[in-house]
Amino acid sequence: MPEMSRSRLLPGLVTAAPALALAFAVHTLVPALPAMTVAVALGLLVANLPGTAVWIAGRARPGLDFAGKHFMRAGIVLLGLKVSIQDILGLGWLAMLLICGVVLLSFGGTYLLVRLFRLPRDTALLVATGFSICGASAIGAMAAVRRIKHADTVLPVALVTLCGTLAIGLLPLLMQPLRLDPLTFGAWTGASVHDVGQVVATAQTAGTAALGLAVVVKLTRVLLLAPVVAIAGLHHRANSSGQQSLPPVVPLFVLGFVGMVVLRSTGWLSEAWLDTDAGFQDIFLGAALFGLGSAVRVRTLLHTGARALTAALAAWLLIALLGLAAALLMTA
Repeated sequence: MPEMSRSRLLPGLVTAAPALALAFAVHTLVPALPAMTVAVALGLLVANLPGTAVWIAGRARPGLDFAGKHFMRAGIVLLGLKVSIQDILGLGWLAMLLICGVVLLSFGGTYLLVRLFRLPRDTALLVATGFSICGASAIGAMAAVRRIKHADTVLPVALVTLCGTLAIGLLPLLMQPLRLDPLTFGAWTGASVHDVGQVVATAQTAGTAALGLAVVVKLTRVLLLAPVVAIAGLHHRANSSGQQSLPPVVPLFVLGFVGMVVLRSTGWLSEAWLDTDAGFQDIFLGAALFGLGSAVRVRTLLHTGARALTAALAAWLLIALLGLAAALLMTA
């Protein structure tokens, strides 16, 4: 990286470091709050406080944008080491088909709902991807393959984080009224909550059995990131034949994600290596989400926020109902 580029990026990267440390500290003190969610919230906070807003929008902006784009991609690659093909096959064919059905129906339903509220097509595509697959990571991958501007990912990330946080507080309260046993609750959480960290925070309230099943169901959804992105890439190329420079069908970092899934599935990696990977993944994704959160301006959010928030809540209800139906069938 040239010296000039390093000097431009350094203020933003240095700004992200203490924010990331604070996010991890809050998560340690309050385990129900995922560090990634806290990182987004801190980014939004510093971007809108009078004392820090000028710095965030000025000197720190290049580094924070770099983190939001490139650290996100590094985090997606490392996310692959969480996914084991053997664990997913252990669910059985019925469960895998049900999970695929939830992803497809929630993707299509969310896209239509967001468009119904007259939000742009790119926003609808990103929100549908994030809600149906794996939150902000999926949004970053879809934005890359469709060449959607980095700034246009900010609102979808904010919405997926907000609704995922809502699930952490609300789903455990519904376990008893719906008379769900721990395994059914775990399957519901894994099938309907957006981000991996949010799934863990929600499912752990019902015990280790619920948590174990929730994580495997969620990682089955995560595995669908590669084919969904590939299909989106093929569609984009088919409709961009007049352009001189076409995006790749599958970005290199998504291929890296697939490679990490294969590596994890070989069983060659020790628990120490996997723990190290989890730590680096949290650092990359946390810094990326702080960078994305810091690009949110409350005034801008309020301008389209009512329609966007209503659409997101409707989509959240849709995926919760689809996930619940799939969980009841999986554990019947």
